[in-house]
Amino acid sequence: MKTFATALAVTTLLLSGCAEREKVIEIRYTASPTMEVALMQEDEEGVLHRIGDTLRGVRVKVDVNDVRTSDKRRYLRVEDDRRNLFIEESALTADRRNAAQEKSMFVRTPATIIGNLETSEIAGFADKGSKLDILGCDSIREDGRVVTYKVRKGKTEGYVYGKYLVFDKASAMLRYKAEKYDPIHSAIKNPFGGGRAIGCDFYPTERVSFPDNRMPESCYSLYLNISPAVLSNIEEYIALAKQTRINTFVIDIKDNECPGYKAEAMRLYSPTNHRRAGDKEKLYRRVVKRLHEEGFYVVGRITCFKDSYFVKDHPESAITEKATGQPFKHNKAYWPSAYDRRVWHFNVALAKEAVEKFGFNEINFDYVRFPDRMTKVEDLIDYHNIYGESKVQAIQRFVMYACDEIHKLGAYVSIDVFGESANPGYTTAYGQYWPALSNVADVMCGMPYPDHFSNGYYGISKPWNHPYEILYAWGQRVQDRQAVTPTPAKVRTWVQAYNVMRHVDRNGIEYNAENVEKEIRGLFDAGLTGGYTTWLSSSNIEKYRSQADAFKIDYYAEWKRKNGR
Repeated sequence: MKTFATALAVTTLLLSGCAEREKVIEIRYTASPTMEVALMQEDEEGVLHRIGDTLRGVRVKVDVNDVRTSDKRRYLRVEDDRRNLFIEESALTADRRNAAQEKSMFVRTPATIIGNLETSEIAGFADKGSKLDILGCDSIREDGRVVTYKVRKGKTEGYVYGKYLVFDKASAMLRYKAEKYDPIHSAIKNPFGGGRAIGCDFYPTERVSFPDNRMPESCYSLYLNISPAVLSNIEEYIALAKQTRINTFVIDIKDNECPGYKAEAMRLYSPTNHRRAGDKEKLYRRVVKRLHEEGFYVVGRITCFKDSYFVKDHPESAITEKATGQPFKHNKAYWPSAYDRRVWHFNVALAKEAVEKFGFNEINFDYVRFPDRMTKVEDLIDYHNIYGESKVQAIQRFVMYACDEIHKLGAYVSIDVFGESANPGYTTAYGQYWPALSNVADVMCGMPYPDHFSNGYYGISKPWNHPYEILYAWGQRVQDRQAVTPTPAKVRTWVQAYNVMRHVDRNGIEYNAENVEKEIRGLFDAGLTGGYTTWLSSSNIEKYRSQADAFKIDYYAEWKRKNGR
């Protein structure tokens, strides 16, 4: 062991040498297998002491000729201040992409493994607790967190978002605030086979906001279908909207057997959709451009897991009959399985193309679910569930994947759900569990059409004839679901803009301006202030004109005044 005198002599020699040593200043970035990098300070006796930490990925200037050695480790002086700071040489890198030095990570939130970051192609899946070998990373945030890791899981290589990973398995297996949320979601029953709510992930979602894409606080929206007769008449819809408070339009991109235009994603992944689509790309471009010129927020609607044309192209992705192996037909359509990642990729690729090509502010996904009314035939069909997921897990994970990929383009994601999903106490048969989806999506778009409720629902006789009462009662239940969601989405609700269907009640009321207004007031009085979208499948301009008085009201401004906001 060196004596104090010897140490002092060595230090003096080093210090005297410093005066003659030429400074060589180079740029480095702090690097670490964890989030922090140790900062060392040299005292008057030349001894280094740890005084704190800095984040990895921080740009620093170091003098590569000013070196200290301690415990056989080399430290370089940081050329920045008067504090004699040093950082270990191995914790510095010339390439910021190498600032993350971890060799393995563990999956905290079940994650999609992306095969190609540009195309969003899916390579595989990593469940909670999985260990991933780290092969590299793409970029590091200002807070030291990695945006995307390149990983290997078994024979699968790809990319996983760093926000879903942690450094140790014990942390990966923890559930978010289990003492608070586990009792709530464990109590949810699974009588229809949709899956246990507790199997979903409830870690908070970091909410996005895009400076160049401002979503209105409350969207007052008209729906437009893909018909050329509708889209070619866009000036009439704009004129109507400008006479009202309408600030948003929802336009179909793809509905079942109704593809809007010949998208490249259709050509690549669903030739039948491409072949059946009209040559309307110029029309779409003109329509979205005109709406943006007039200051409207524009949403593109895509149906996901009800797509007969995709099944024709990819029968291996379909829900099939066990007895025949053939695609199962439900409600006059064929359904790709929501477990199948190929259909995930197709719909997200189509969404990304629409955002990049036309500038849609938001993508609205409809039919984000398994088929309904399947309980009697569940044992007769094959969903091809290769990852052993429940329905509620698969649907939540698709929404996570969609949001991750579409957010990269600066667009938002909204999800259509049945009004039933707001009911307490159970998960739905088709895999929509409100708290799990609201925790991930930007906007939840419930579809509580009054004529879809049975007589006596919520204690309301013929609810289709009482639009205010049924929407207010439904909205209160939504608020209860939002309250058990760590990071709840905005709620923008589809409202019935068509007359009561005759098979429901031949004597049902007409949905005129008065009754549409009652629906919307019921929602706002229940505190659902994210806005509304009209559901009128025909998008008939004359029907909309007849309802215009309901669209002239600024419900959000009224709600704020009433609630002292």
